[in-house]
Amino acid sequence: MKNASPARACGIDFGTSNSTVGWHRPGVESLIELEDGKITLPSVVFFNIEERRPVYGRLALHEYLEGYEGRLMRSLKSLLGSKLIKHDTSVLGTALPFKDLLGMFIGELKKRAEANAGRAFDEVVLGRPVHFVDDDQAADQEAEDTLAEVAKKIGFKEVSFQYEPIAAAFDYESTIEREELVLIVDIGGGTSDFSLVRLSPERRAVDDRHADILATGGVHIGGTDFDKQLSLQGVMPLFGYGSRMKSGAFMPTSHHINLATWHTINSVYSQKSKLALGSMRYDIEDTDGIDRLFKLIEQRAGHWLAMEVEETKIQLTHADSRLVPLDRIEPGLSVELTRALFEGSIDNQLERVRGSVNQLLADADVRVSQVDTVFFTGGSSGIPALRQSVSAMLPNARHVEGNIFGSIGSGLAIEARKRYG
Repeated sequence: MKNASPARACGIDFGTSNSTVGWHRPGVESLIELEDGKITLPSVVFFNIEERRPVYGRLALHEYLEGYEGRLMRSLKSLLGSKLIKHDTSVLGTALPFKDLLGMFIGELKKRAEANAGRAFDEVVLGRPVHFVDDDQAADQEAEDTLAEVAKKIGFKEVSFQYEPIAAAFDYESTIEREELVLIVDIGGGTSDFSLVRLSPERRAVDDRHADILATGGVHIGGTDFDKQLSLQGVMPLFGYGSRMKSGAFMPTSHHINLATWHTINSVYSQKSKLALGSMRYDIEDTDGIDRLFKLIEQRAGHWLAMEVEETKIQLTHADSRLVPLDRIEPGLSVELTRALFEGSIDNQLERVRGSVNQLLADADVRVSQVDTVFFTGGSSGIPALRQSVSAMLPNARHVEGNIFGSIGSGLAIEARKRYG
């Protein structure tokens, strides 16, 4: 029997916010438990200075929030396709290449998966966004090559790739009973990816599915971008964002943008950054905001604030508002963030998402009325405004929600079985 034994290879969904590992076994859930019985490992590394060791996932977030001295790093996947990937960062007093940082985290995924599976994995299918980098094919290929290099350096002998929305399509296909033309909408932490795929029970066993993939597309927008906009519009004005200089010009925004962007938060703590901010203070009309900004930087509380914004985004999927206490910065300080403010802040991003879906349909030469199903997956696909925005474009299609954190990993496990046996 072709499917009587476990697959040789695994599939890894290395995500901006969360990661999973899938391993196809007959009659068993394909996603491997990675931390405390959970199938996801948050894509986070905390370098604990007191104990001089790296910690991963939920434990990393816990130690950081408990107040251990150290450096927290999130959104590691965002390094791929960025100029930072060729540089080093300072960790525990030594220079660590960003490539090695990726290797540490993906190596940890491999190690935990192998420990739970009770066997080694030499082959892997890695998920990748349709575009690591928008409108730059050379940079996009370089990002994939970097990820392959990292995977081989940590011990994988065979490395191949599958688009994340295609992997999600294969996971959905395992549940259907008739042929469907499906729009896969995968909104992750860093990218929004789309695929138009013809799926059916009969096609599951076919190895080469290129003819069934009508079009793929995507845009470099995801949950961390939504966090950034909510932070800039709702929180950063308390820290001087939008303040006027005595000349009448607006205060430079680079510090606020860096604080609102996960992988650049640490740059605000540099001596050069603090000196630039200090020289600016004397030229600002109302210094309350910039003084709060100094307190935030002194406490190195940027990641704490970013987590509060992220938690607010999550809460606003089912609540109209959330009060964010900021007593840590100033006694009695707080801000109420509303769903209306959040939706207004991400309107430009939603317009780009809709544009990408329209382009996908045009590329496939498919009319809106021909799409049977819209399948939502990815951690940010639950944002009501985003879902309504896409759903309104395809009013006649059935709307289905996958496992928002697990569909891609499960689909990559199916693909790994096909490719490597």
